[in-house]
Amino acid sequence: MNRRRFLQFAGGGLATGTLAACLARRPDHAAAPVVSGELDASSFHASRRYAKLRSGEIAYVERGSGPAALFLHGFPLNSFQWRGALTRLSPYRRCIAADFMGMGYTRVAANQDVGPKAQVAMLIELLDYLGVHDVDVVANDSGCTVAQLLLVNHPQRVRTLLLTNGDTEHDSPPPALQPVIDLARQGRFVDEWLAPWWQDPQLARSAAGIGGMCFADPTQPTDEAIDTYFGPLLSSAHRKAMAHAYAVGLEPNVLLGIEAELKRSKTPTRIVWGMADTIFSKQSPDYWAGTFGGSRGVRKLESSKLFWPEERPDVIAEEARRLWNAWAAQAADWR
Repeated sequence: MNRRRFLQFAGGGLATGTLAACLARRPDHAAAPVVSGELDASSFHASRRYAKLRSGEIAYVERGSGPAALFLHGFPLNSFQWRGALTRLSPYRRCIAADFMGMGYTRVAANQDVGPKAQVAMLIELLDYLGVHDVDVVANDSGCTVAQLLLVNHPQRVRTLLLTNGDTEHDSPPPALQPVIDLARQGRFVDEWLAPWWQDPQLARSAAGIGGMCFADPTQPTDEAIDTYFGPLLSSAHRKAMAHAYAVGLEPNVLLGIEAELKRSKTPTRIVWGMADTIFSKQSPDYWAGTFGGSRGVRKLESSKLFWPEERPDVIAEEARRLWNAWAAQAADWR
């Protein structure tokens, strides 16, 4: 019997050689400073706040101060995905991680659009609510769709972009996601996939679960992560319907035609890709590197899967800081 509780993100004027030196690839095992005070589920839940916006009551967690960084999670996860990165990066940024509409603990109205374009509008509203003008964006999975739309529609709001495995114009949604979208359209995905994983964490971590599909470490996701991700989506018929609407909203491809705009962008963009990912195309990181006008190259993690940012927050922290430092050096040169 299930006794688990239902409760709980400018310009390319710097000399190429300087940026290349700043962003040169390091070995995957490169050491990062040890950071104490990891966020567990209870402290993460205690940190959650709600922004009452036109689009709903948006759940978010915020740590640190100074220039803001915005973290965009994957599907069907929520901002808890970024707990390790927030701990490591909050000494350097005001880190903001929000739950997308239809995911996590965000509360949306019954008729609210939760597609990627609506998510961008919500994020702009959230940044305005928080008094934030521009952000360094870090994104994963479907969060990358939102990040690209945010960049091309509101370029003045995005200082830098750190992209991990996710949708590109030519792989959105990826074929592997089609069964999920089909089940969501029938109103069956949450009950048939997420509920069994929530009730049986071992199943969730198996080859047939989200763990085997999307995580390299067989001990991931943890029990508390499974509870935090899936518990709220199973807590009511309305939340199930919103989760289904989120999945259905990933089709049709909202990135069609975006390539020319990405080429024109000069926003510094770094790509870090888990090459053991079986969901998205292995050609995507090189495509992005050749498409973004502000591309700062690709780092490939050979043994990592789709949700590697949760497993390897030290890599996120390392790459984010190097990208941000390169941007700061560039901005100083302009002055």
